[in-house]
Amino acid sequence: MALGYLALVLHAHLPFVRHPESDYVLEEEWLYEAITETYIPLVRVFEGLKREGVDFKMTMSLTPSLVSMLRDPLLQQRYEEHLSKLQELAEKEVKRHQHNGHLLYLANYYVQEFAQIRETWESYQGDLVLAFKQFLDSNNLEIITCGATHGYFPLMRMYPQAVWAQIQVACEHYEENFGRPPKGIWLPECAYYEGIERMLADAGLRYFLMDGHGILSARPRPRYGTYAPIFTETGVAAFGRDHESSQQVWSAKVGYPGDSEYREFYKDLGWEAEYEYIKPYIMPDGQRKNIGIKYHKITGREVGLSDKAPYDPYWAREKAAEHAGNFMYNREQQVRNLAEIMQRPPLIVSPYDAELFGHWWYEGPWFIDYLFRKVWYDQNTFDMIHLADYLRDHPTQQVCRPSQSSWGYKGFHEYWLNDNTAWIYPHLHKAAERMIELSCLEPESELELKALNQAARELLLAQSSDWAFIMQTGTMVPYAVRRTKSHLLRFNKLYEDVKAHSIDSDWLQKVAEIDNIFPNINYRVYRPFQLDEAFKINQSRIKNQNREETQN
Repeated sequence: MALGYLALVLHAHLPFVRHPESDYVLEEEWLYEAITETYIPLVRVFEGLKREGVDFKMTMSLTPSLVSMLRDPLLQQRYEEHLSKLQELAEKEVKRHQHNGHLLYLANYYVQEFAQIRETWESYQGDLVLAFKQFLDSNNLEIITCGATHGYFPLMRMYPQAVWAQIQVACEHYEENFGRPPKGIWLPECAYYEGIERMLADAGLRYFLMDGHGILSARPRPRYGTYAPIFTETGVAAFGRDHESSQQVWSAKVGYPGDSEYREFYKDLGWEAEYEYIKPYIMPDGQRKNIGIKYHKITGREVGLSDKAPYDPYWAREKAAEHAGNFMYNREQQVRNLAEIMQRPPLIVSPYDAELFGHWWYEGPWFIDYLFRKVWYDQNTFDMIHLADYLRDHPTQQVCRPSQSSWGYKGFHEYWLNDNTAWIYPHLHKAAERMIELSCLEPESELELKALNQAARELLLAQSSDWAFIMQTGTMVPYAVRRTKSHLLRFNKLYEDVKAHSIDSDWLQKVAEIDNIFPNINYRVYRPFQLDEAFKINQSRIKNQNREETQN
């Protein structure tokens, strides 16, 4: 018998960025980079583990906005073009460095890497949601949902219908894409406020993830801290992030990604190659950008970018194996110590942004691969487990009220509500009021129904926490401001047109083609009585579920 459990959780999310109205928008490349460096490498890791009989267990959120982009034909086509240019450039690099031994070795490495990326991409006909779903079906991957557009729930709580719409639309979208309802939800930014668990229960969700201090400050104080979930009074479980295991990966000072052998993120061919040579592969207006071909390693924190040493994937892979072994060893010691104190098997929940693994930390997927293999073959102290499976096997937990929290700066809401972002919330709140008003209307025509549904989409897109996050980080701020304003302006025009029974059908068609997320959305999700109806349905569902479990 294992002494405890480790739940590895990855949060895969990107904001909905899709611009059919333009031939090129830099921000679309957030998705292309993540596909190349994170999503396909993870799929390849999972395929290898399955092929070699390693029965891995991992929980992963795929947010509705990300799923929508991964399944969008336009973005799939544009990604293929993006990958083709990468492959073309890598082949040119082989010729350019034919007389430079180490750079030739690296150029050939990228040629092979991009060829394998394309092979995986084409094997799923560009549908990576299908790729991940196969591991959901094999019970290796537990896929959970998130807010529809990653809205920041605590800053929406004065309009419960708006929070409900984020949750319900996400659950419906999940079922459309995965053929079953979700069991759990990653609260956007792990941001929790007291009372949201009622809506999660009404949506049929069994658990959510939050930051560790939201559990530690719960009332009453949880006996086992973050090393066991707590049940809220609605029966929905809350899992808290483990600080110790998170620090080993996230910390800028002691985290694994900062090791000198790993690839340097900030030294990219797009900024270093001779301008005329690299010009066909940078932005159409001639501005340089990251390409994704990098020839240098971190070398050391004290070393400037101009003095970085050459990267070697062989030694980086060896270091990833070493770090995976160290992570496993530390979890073994942690589990042994906790099991002795708790007198019950502890659960260590280690959640991370998925894009850390591969995009920011290039060797991250190798680390995950080695970790699963080492856990499977080299230890018997703990088991990897899905969060839903843990609840099934441990149905009795302490009942507490979690504390309002997030995993952002200082642990609350300051990173999303500050001097740089405060201007957006009065507009979002007014739009929520107007959407609730629109939800009570009955459309007089198909055109009016289309306008009402599009208004719901525009509000959801405006509410994305990503825009406030970007405004605070200071990177790509004009884009985040433009996106926030454009969705609000579109929403307000739709509101006014519906109220005046004067809808511009040509304009609406153009907007619907651009912001085409959630094609099956029903604007009535914002109706106030939807919450009461959901509660009644959920109570019936719980009774039926309890009856079935008793019979079994």
